[in-house]
Order: sequence, then structure tokens, then C-alpha cells
Amino acid sequence: MERVTISVSDEFAAELAAFMDDYHYENRSEAVRDLARLGLEKARIDHSVKGQCVATLSYVFNHHTRELAKRLTDAHHNHHDLQVATMHVHLDHDNCLEAAVLRGDASAVREFSKAVIAERSVRYGQVSFVPVAMANEAHAHDGAGRAHAHLHAHPKD
Repeated sequence: MERVTISVSDEFAAELAAFMDDYHYENRSEAVRDLARLGLEKARIDHSVKGQCVATLSYVFNHHTRELAKRLTDAHHNHHDLQVATMHVHLDHDNCLEAAVLRGDASAVREFSKAVIAERSVRYGQVSFVPVAMANEAHAHDGAGRAHAHLHAHPKD
């Protein structure tokens, strides 16, 4: 078995200890291995999404970090084709939460999300792909007006 050493903040260590107590782990190695397996499985699932998709990207960041808010805003503007909506929440004096609803090619959504989450001082980030199939379909409303086309979401089987 290979040994890996990591450093964590005091807050993270306390959270890990509480997790271990709640789930009756006897040592940190087993707890961290199980949590890592869950994270790897989620990453495998997220990477399996192909074609058009919808997703949510949520992240927490310190808005005092120099230029970070500008870099995040620029990233969103540079990928405006993926943006459906973004909500910005002030959590406390220092931290903000942003939640973005994204729609587009899964690989583009995935790469954009990874870039945002990897920004220095983004403290936590997560992207969740929603299991729907997107299709461009034409229809008319109540038989009135001309037919038009736009994206429709359908549950994936």
C-alpha cells in the first residue's frame, strides 16, 4: 500500500473528526479513503455525460482576494453561451456563494466548471450534471402563431 501525506486546515481536521465519529470510523486513513472513493466515483459519472446537457455550478470564494471577482466575472462573460442564470449570495463579510445554471455541450460545461473551481481562493466548488437529454424541437403554442424551435429537456432513460 502506498502512503500519501496531506496537510489540512484545523477546521477541515475538525470536520473530518466529526465525520469519523458520526460514521464510526476508527482511523483517518479509512475515512479519507472512503471519501476519496466517493469523489472519484462522482468524477467518473460527471465525465461520462456527453452531448448537450444542463448543469449547476456552485462555488464559494473570498471576495476580498485581489482580482478574483473580476476573474470570475470575466470567465462567465467569456463563456456567455453556456450561461442560463447566476445567483450571487453574500454569506458573510468575506465569503460569497455563486450558483450558476449552465446549458450547452457537456465537455465545454465541464472545462468551464473546472477552470472556475481551480481559481486561486475559490474555497469550494462543485458541478452537478442534471440527467436530461436536450433536443432542438419545433412547435407552436395552442395552435396560434408560427411554429418555432428551441431546446427542450427530456428525462434520460
